[in-house]
Amino acid sequence: MSEDQQISEDKDMDVVGHLSELRNRLIVTAVFFIVFFAVGFIYIDRIYGFIEDDLPFKLSVTGLTDLISVYLTLAGVAALIVTLPLLCLQVWLFIRPGLTKPERRTSLIYIPVIFILFIAGLAFGYTIFVKLIIPFLLSLNDGMFNEIFTYDRYFKLLFRIVIPFALFFEIPILAMFLTRLGMLTPQFMRKSRKYAYLILVIVGALITPPDFTLQLVAIVPLVLLYEISIYLSGFVYRKKLKQHQEFMEDSDS
Repeated sequence: MSEDQQISEDKDMDVVGHLSELRNRLIVTAVFFIVFFAVGFIYIDRIYGFIEDDLPFKLSVTGLTDLISVYLTLAGVAALIVTLPLLCLQVWLFIRPGLTKPERRTSLIYIPVIFILFIAGLAFGYTIFVKLIIPFLLSLNDGMFNEIFTYDRYFKLLFRIVIPFALFFEIPILAMFLTRLGMLTPQFMRKSRKYAYLILVIVGALITPPDFTLQLVAIVPLVLLYEISIYLSGFVYRKKLKQHQEFMEDSDS
């Protein structure tokens, strides 16, 4: 066997080994998700009770399967929230062998921050939905129609508004991570600011009712998140340049 063939086989074995490890970690995450889903389904009355306390009206069902659909959705969302840190940990364990010791310590901090930002986004989106959007939509009726609020439409609207906020709140940590990997720079984010603002305005307008005040309440935090992301990206970028400069100085000496 030639040396080139041996190297090729070693690379193939490495790829197979990495894919096998990734599959195992995804399986572990899936098992935890199923366990948390079952727990969420058992305590679905408490989860729904938390949401029901903020409702100024009673939800109705129009079909026999509506309740099952809502239960599955709520249990799934609760399981996803609890599983998120474990998923991040499994990803970190997968990439850890390719990281240096300083990078391992730094990247490990991302796990709780990702979870905290996700929860903060959910809380922010839910607060806007309950305190601003629902009163605005109810005010449009003004006694003209009989109102029937169904489970499926209510939760579809709720998740359509809340989930995007939870994802957008991850922008700062994503910017830091990509900057750390060298895939993003603060200079690029500054140059792309106007395009990013346009996208955020469009998204903010899509996930909120057609009311200028509500859209402004949604868009301003998204813009602030982008500006915070630029600052954090610059912080990571400067630190990375400093480490590179120190490494070059040590090499020269």
